[in-house]
Amino acid sequence: MTPPACDPPVRRRSCLSVPGSAPDKLAKAAARGADEVVIDLEDAVAPAAKEAARAAVVAALGGLDWGGASLAVRVNGRETPWCEEDLAALAPAPGPLRSIVLPKVEAAEDVAFAAQLLDAGGGASALPRLQALIETAAGVARAQEIAAASPRLEALIVGYADLAASLGRTAAGAADVALWDPIRELVLLAARAHGLQAIDGPYLGLQPDTAFAAAAQRACDQGYDGKWAIHPAQVAPLNELFTPGEAEVAHARAVIDALAAAEREGGQGAVELDGQMLDEPVRLAALRVLARVDGP
Repeated sequence: MTPPACDPPVRRRSCLSVPGSAPDKLAKAAARGADEVVIDLEDAVAPAAKEAARAAVVAALGGLDWGGASLAVRVNGRETPWCEEDLAALAPAPGPLRSIVLPKVEAAEDVAFAAQLLDAGGGASALPRLQALIETAAGVARAQEIAAASPRLEALIVGYADLAASLGRTAAGAADVALWDPIRELVLLAARAHGLQAIDGPYLGLQPDTAFAAAAQRACDQGYDGKWAIHPAQVAPLNELFTPGEAEVAHARAVIDALAAAEREGGQGAVELDGQMLDEPVRLAALRVLARVDGP
């Protein structure tokens, strides 16, 4: 059974990527404070270690205490010999696995392919969901199509390293935060048009330095829900940055309360709050704000 779209959204202010082939890092990941732990079976695992890493990750899903972190696994791409086995192993996986991150998604078919395998694999009706990494020129060009591909999909993620290579960007171009604005806007537009979260990919340096802070601030200002971290030191700054202020939270709660009151009264007529007409997109925006405060 395919699950409905995520409502309310899960909190993803910080998404910490951890190699699936590093048991010591897996064991410590839940204590790092990230909203989401993304266990990586793709780029962080050498080809010769893929099979062993997959088995270790499946065991870790049910064997480790993940605390309150949401849990995701990035599988290998559809074009690789490991993708189908990754999905088959994760569909019935034990433990709190929420979603699977699909790398290098270039078309709706890539998402539909994964969703069909998960449905056939006997996973629980509501799990796992999917996230799509947009990290090639073709993926950016088809972002709207990808965002509409499956009810299992709940987030689009910008992936900078592979995208820079796909676009032919120099190292200086890849490091220039402003040069990525048009692509972030396209991915954000596709995500929001289909009720999905938009997550910014990782800053490629390890420390939360000024360049990292500038990149994270840019994504936050554009409207992204959170950002990937590749080092635990980046988690706390992301949590702080992407946590909305008191006024924003109060407005979001007022929106939800006003719409709930209208529904109790029969849902007749337009709903207005402080001169703003409230509709489904406004409700979803309010839920996204509250998710960054309250979690799933």
